[in-house]
Amino acid sequence: MPSLASSNSALVCGVDEAGRGPLAGPVYAGAVILDPARRINGLADSKVLTPERREVLAARIKERATAWSVAFATVEEIDRFNIFHASMLAMRRAVQALSVPPEEVIVDGNSCPPGLPCPARAIVDGDATERPISAASILAKTARDAEMTALHDRYPQYGFDKHKGYATPEHLYALGRHGPSEIHRRSFYAVGIFFQGDLFAQSWSAMQEELRIRSYRMCCEAMKLAMGTALVGERAKLTKFDRERKRLQRAYADVRSIADAAPHVDLVDQMLRKARAELRTKRSA
Repeated sequence: MPSLASSNSALVCGVDEAGRGPLAGPVYAGAVILDPARRINGLADSKVLTPERREVLAARIKERATAWSVAFATVEEIDRFNIFHASMLAMRRAVQALSVPPEEVIVDGNSCPPGLPCPARAIVDGDATERPISAASILAKTARDAEMTALHDRYPQYGFDKHKGYATPEHLYALGRHGPSEIHRRSFYAVGIFFQGDLFAQSWSAMQEELRIRSYRMCCEAMKLAMGTALVGERAKLTKFDRERKRLQRAYADVRSIADAAPHVDLVDQMLRKARAELRTKRSA
């Protein structure tokens, strides 16, 4: 349960973000200064609350808080600065937008945004233990969910109203079928793969739909496997890498046998050869 410790001062501001993990859409942040005289029951980490309960609590927070604000960083900023720095930017914007200047900021996680106007400290799992951070997480989550639902009207083929941009099987299927939209994050591997030398621009779109989807999924799985080798170096990890590479070859044998998919197969093979070489180098170092 969230503690009362951080509610003793009327000018402690809780800050949290929503949307660091999705493949599409902005990242949002909330900032809340609770009013100790106007208690809000049921505050908790937004992830453990139902959407309906979040909406009820969001309305109460906006009505009873001393001050609150919501801000975001755009997809362009996410791709320009990376998701971590974009999240910090959104949180700083949320604090700066408060109608009442805080005396202290407490942030969920292990990092504080630079450039805040007052002292700040980071609290790991603060969204579950500190009431102001819980309130901020609820505002950030409800605001982002509303934005992704609105974006569904512009891009109905992706199902943003259901998965809110996260990398669910349904979302990856839609990406494999339609390719990315302008609100997809190019800096995320499952999206960025479409822009590797325009690999998917012609050969991908000419494929039959089912093959197109499977070719995309093959590339995503291969890139994920390659990226997962960065921090390992023992022999067992190399064995696991080889086992997973062979599994991919078997699982996508149908894709590998189609001439139209040859550029994608070449990309996958080159990527995994490079990753394996790097892994062997780390092991022998």
